[in-house]
Parts: sequence; structure tokens; C-alpha cells
Amino acid sequence: MSRFVLTMGWSDVPHLSEDQRREMLAALPPHQRDARSKGIPQLGSGAIYPVPESEIIVSDFEIPVHWPRAYGMDVGWNRTAAAFGALDRDSDILYIYSEHYRGQAEPSIHAQAIKARGEWIKGVIDPASRGRSQHDGSQLIETYKGLGLDLEFADNSVETGIYKVWERLSSGRLKIFNSCQSTVSEYRLYRRDENGKIVKKNDHIMDCIRYLVMSGIDRAKTKPVEQPKQSNHHYSGSSTGWMG
Repeated sequence: MSRFVLTMGWSDVPHLSEDQRREMLAALPPHQRDARSKGIPQLGSGAIYPVPESEIIVSDFEIPVHWPRAYGMDVGWNRTAAAFGALDRDSDILYIYSEHYRGQAEPSIHAQAIKARGEWIKGVIDPASRGRSQHDGSQLIETYKGLGLDLEFADNSVETGIYKVWERLSSGRLKIFNSCQSTVSEYRLYRRDENGKIVKKNDHIMDCIRYLVMSGIDRAKTKPVEQPKQSNHHYSGSSTGWMG
């Protein structure tokens, strides 16, 4: 018995207008466009976020105090990372303005570095942190909470998260400060292999950004207003004049 494969694309569907096809194509990640629009089976390979660096990297600037901030965190002995984001609500642009990127250090070291950016900033963490620490068997997330970090588990839906990050990047709603060099370096290397699988190497901050976009934005808050310190001087009630 002979077999053949018949491929059909959007151009074979008469009720789709050119405008509809353009809109549908724009809503798809680049590695899915041929498969969806032309009916060409493929898994996709190459850069996961094929958006030019010139469109996403910006010069550092002082973050306005009214912009809410949060961070995404990825833990591991070989590398622990955190990506700090600030959201301009008016334009819905998320700026990655700071990063923590260090390997082979105790949780206390990472916690100290993260709190140095602002102890009030809330974060979301890789759900794998509910696993046990090799050091004392405690859950990593509980260890970090005990060290003063305000953390919740992030949504780790990988493909959905990648799509949401790509959607922001491609629409100009996710920018990276030029000083975040580890983030930029990982962005350049973040890719799929010839089988369409994500290359799980040098992807720690990329995971952090995915956690931040998926779950961290909802936890973002502005810096609390510092209350003025009350004076320790008390009025004595004496009527002897201002000199006492």
C-alpha cells in the first residue's frame, strides 16, 4: 500500500483573509510559524527569543520610586540566580534592572545579596526549591524564608512561560538594562536543539525571567514610605519659660 502526506496551510483555507493570516502569524512564536501556517511538521530549533538585542537592551536609568518591583529566583549549587524587574504601569514595560548570579555558595550568601537590593522586594522561586537541601535536609524555600526572603512558588509552565516572555519581548514590553551582563550573555545562548528541546545549559536567569513574568508581576510592590522617627523630647509642662 502506497502512502503520501498531504500538507495544508492557511493559504488553502478560503475564508481566511490576508489580514486575519497576518494577525494569526504575529501571535505565534517564530519556531511555530511554518508548522502552523504552512502545515510543515517541525519541532523548531535555534534561538528561543529571536528578537535583536538592539531592541531589548537599554541604558541603565534610575528606577522611579512609584514603579513596583519583584524578582524571580532559580536555585542550585552550581548556580543560583535572581532577576529583578520593575514595571512601568503606564506603558506595561517590564525592565530587568538588576541580577544576582553566583555559584557554589551557601543560601545565606545568596539571601544577603538579594536583600541588599531591598528587603521589601517580594520574589517568586523555582518550585524545585521545595526539594531537600543537601546540607541539612531542609526545604530550600523554607531556608530562604528563614533568612528573610519573601518568596512564593512560581508557575513553572515552561512553554506557556516562554510564550509570555517572547510576547513581551517582541512587542517591546520587556527590556534589559545594559549592566545585566549575565542576563545578556544567557539571552544570546538560550536556544532549542535540533529536536526542538530547550538546551538546559546557561539558562538560569532565563528561567528567573520566566518566573518573574508568569508569577512575579502579580507580587510586585512599591517601596514602602519610611515613617519619620518620633522625637524623644517630651514637654515637661513647666511654666518657667522656654529656657526652662
